[in-house]
Amino acid sequence: MPLLKILTNQSVADEAKVLADATEVVSTMLGKSASYVQIILEMEQKMSFAGSLEPCAYMELHSLGLDESQTESMSASLCAFVEGTLGVAANRTYIQFQGPARHLWGWNSKTFA
Repeated sequence: MPLLKILTNQSVADEAKVLADATEVVSTMLGKSASYVQIILEMEQKMSFAGSLEPCAYMELHSLGLDESQTESMSASLCAFVEGTLGVAANRTYIQFQGPARHLWGWNSKTFA
């Protein structure tokens, strides 16, 4: 049930490619089937970082069983992704990692508990 939410003040010409590529990055990074990965991409947001309107991004990665010892390598992978696809430097990107309890995540009229 991985969910990656990307907010950025940038835009891209091929949103479908960005969504597909993000799905692959998350699936590979977490070792989970792409069939469960959800991506939310919110572009052209009114955002600043350090008082500047230069390219910036905020991401949230939610995943059941998130291995907190891997967040640093996940941060590197996600920052490389937004830098390569959106032109946002790693030092202008924040990422929030969350590993919700299984009973707090629903899907298909049930929870994962």
